[in-house]
Amino acid sequence: MSYHTKAQHIGYIRVSTVDQSTDRQLDSIYLEKTFKEKLSGKDTKRPQLQACLDYLRKGDTLHVHSMDRLAINLMDLQGMLETLTAKGIVVQFHKENLVFSNNTTAIDKLMLQIMGAVAEFERSLIKERQRESIATAKEPGKHIGRKPSLTDLQLEQANRLINEGIPKTEVAGRFGISRQSLYRNLTRLEAAQ
Repeated sequence: MSYHTKAQHIGYIRVSTVDQSTDRQLDSIYLEKTFKEKLSGKDTKRPQLQACLDYLRKGDTLHVHSMDRLAINLMDLQGMLETLTAKGIVVQFHKENLVFSNNTTAIDKLMLQIMGAVAEFERSLIKERQRESIATAKEPGKHIGRKPSLTDLQLEQANRLINEGIPKTEVAGRFGISRQSLYRNLTRLEAAQ
């Protein structure tokens, strides 16, 4: 690990999944070093976050796109900010337009708590909606997953043709589906009987 002696502008960029792009975070900010991560924020023991925290020195400014990129809950965020600012490191959140240092005012601390609490509340609402949607989808009579490729009537017709001795490949072709789709639908028919 290389260390530096003069104050630097350091960036920490995080997205939750490997499919997401880090390109737009901090793209217009001059940074001497950047730490990028594609991991969920639920764990504070993220490798690039730890490397970033180890690299930071007194006088540095840590640039982060938004508070939720650094920590997922208010307690972790406050703890990290207190540790960093006590070491003489400035932390700047660009989306919220907040800057924290060892000179942070009571108003700034209040804003952090309010915004952090709102972000946590939004996350809990999203999780609750997801749980409700899953529970609703699991109710009796509700179909989970993709829609069947054959209607119930088509499935009965296909089953009748198979019972008459017509090969399954030909039956599948008549309905414009693959043989595997036909098998899946036949399994659905068997489960319903």
